[in-house]
Amino acid sequence: MAREFFVSSNVVFGKDAVKKLPDMLKEYEAKSVMVVYDAGVKMAGIAEKVLAEVEKADAKVTVFDGVIPNPTNEVVEEAALLAQKEEIDVFVAVGGGSSIDLTKAVNILMTNPGPIGQYGGIGLVKNQVLPLIAIPTTAGTSSEITNVVALTDTKAVCKYVIIDNKIVADKVIADPEFTKTMPPSVTAATGMDAITHAVESYISNMATPLTEYHSLKGLQIFYKYLPRAVKNGADMEAREQMMLGCIIAGFGFSNANLGLVHGIAHTLSAHFHLAHGMANATVLPYVMEYNADSCPEKMAELAQAIHLPVTGNVEEDKYLMSAELMKLTKELGIKTLSQQGIEEKDLDMLANDVLKEPVLGFNPRQNVTKEDVLAILRKAL
Repeated sequence: MAREFFVSSNVVFGKDAVKKLPDMLKEYEAKSVMVVYDAGVKMAGIAEKVLAEVEKADAKVTVFDGVIPNPTNEVVEEAALLAQKEEIDVFVAVGGGSSIDLTKAVNILMTNPGPIGQYGGIGLVKNQVLPLIAIPTTAGTSSEITNVVALTDTKAVCKYVIIDNKIVADKVIADPEFTKTMPPSVTAATGMDAITHAVESYISNMATPLTEYHSLKGLQIFYKYLPRAVKNGADMEAREQMMLGCIIAGFGFSNANLGLVHGIAHTLSAHFHLAHGMANATVLPYVMEYNADSCPEKMAELAQAIHLPVTGNVEEDKYLMSAELMKLTKELGIKTLSQQGIEEKDLDMLANDVLKEPVLGFNPRQNVTKEDVLAILRKAL
């Protein structure tokens, strides 16, 4: 069966990569540029560095710094109004997944009618969008190279995704120096997000040999370097490898898609505003344990890829990965659901909403029941 593998962005990687920004803007003949970031990027002094480079392109500059975690439809519409008013012709997104996703969403509304919610789903964006340059400051979401936007619908109280090849950033400036200021907790959560992308896409029922290669390679890099980066944020080898791993894993999951971990994480974020990476990390070991029976060989392959002591007996080896992920989340200080304010009384409502998540269609174990989800959530409490 023929399968498509889509890769689009032009990536400039390494120290001082941001110095390429003025040339990129000139290449697009930018007249009115919008730079999008959040308060954290501003506080870290990264926004200042990026804006200094944008100034060299002799274009009018508009700043939108109102990005929030798990961006909502309302914030997208607010930023889009400003972009339309200023007649923006090129976007520069600086930050983690929230900043980059918000910018992709705003970009849709520059050439397609609102509201943004109507584009939830796959391939619903009709018109080509404007040039977008993504500058990631975290290593985890892979939003800089994927065709995905995750947004929160506050009215329906759910997180939804827009998947469309038209919305991928045209150029990516990946400078590991920009991840140096991330605190250990954010490094851990975003890193576990990338590990989730790697393992979920590897066992996805949409996986192909091309996606599997990227998923395995991304996992190997993060498993080796994430604990180092959490322990010492100034370890630039670890930071550089994590940024590289993030891009590699992104190539895998944007083509193979994700599964039940993300279905649960989206629901947790929509109702309780949990950071996306933290929500993934909290339930990841338990979902992998749940999925093991449906893809035992693949579970053993994941364990083998990170040199866990496989026996060659698939029935024994299929649980090695979930046990190792449990150990890793504890080592990195990932909080349990109860530590993040979720109680037993919330689980019924959460389980009902998880079952509505479209990503469940890509999970290797199908026909997920409410009881299955409740059992996973209880373990994660």
